[in-house]
Amino acid sequence: MPFENILWKVEDRVGIATVNRPKALNALDVKTLEELTEVVEAVRRDPEVRALVLTGAGDKAFVAGADIAAMSAMSPVQARRFADLGHRLGAALERLEIPTVAAVNGFALGGGCELAMACDLVYASEKAKFGQPEVNLGLIPGFGGTQRLTRRVGLMRAKEMVFTGDFYDALKAREMGLVLEVLPPEKLLEHAVAQARKIADKGPVAVAQAKRALEIGSGADLHVATELEIQAFAVCFGTADAREGMKAFLEKRPAAFKGS
Repeated sequence: MPFENILWKVEDRVGIATVNRPKALNALDVKTLEELTEVVEAVRRDPEVRALVLTGAGDKAFVAGADIAAMSAMSPVQARRFADLGHRLGAALERLEIPTVAAVNGFALGGGCELAMACDLVYASEKAKFGQPEVNLGLIPGFGGTQRLTRRVGLMRAKEMVFTGDFYDALKAREMGLVLEVLPPEKLLEHAVAQARKIADKGPVAVAQAKRALEIGSGADLHVATELEIQAFAVCFGTADAREGMKAFLEKRPAAFKGS
């Protein structure tokens, strides 16, 4: 898949998408949002890819935000379309059956913070900075920040981040619940890919059902969420993977999952 602003490769069942606009600190413009959405759609159709890692080119930025130069010329109608693109990408990542891992190697501000929050797992470099600084431009987050941020860090902390526009270092982001682990810059991508590869070795149907139960259940009441878990648990018993996994356990050997 040739792209203008995305570097794409697949290694050992793990797809790695790198936002590649280093001169613009990997800022998200229309083209980049469209290409990232194309990557997600291609991965959705490819059973050989069992995990997806997102990162940014260079050592300064994961994604420094939306492209302000492009936004400055937008009408309200164009801004609505731009926000729709960002929301479609976030929703596509969340609906993707395979796990998504953000390797945040620098600035993750505005749209970059929102992109990371749409991923299942987030790991950060010691140099990473997070924030929703849109109020400094007379704007608010437009790619899901007001909603995903609240669900990640709680309402009051989200209000602080959005109202002040402050930046938060990686250690503070971990303390707040935005990040799982903070790593030296040279170890970040290696760790993110290793975690993705570890998950890729598990039963794909089980991982997909677990992601669905966790993602949808987290926003539902407990009764509905537990019923969803029961259904997902039962679905697994109709798969060859479940039979293989339990047989391999009893035979004391590694399972060979096929994703069926």
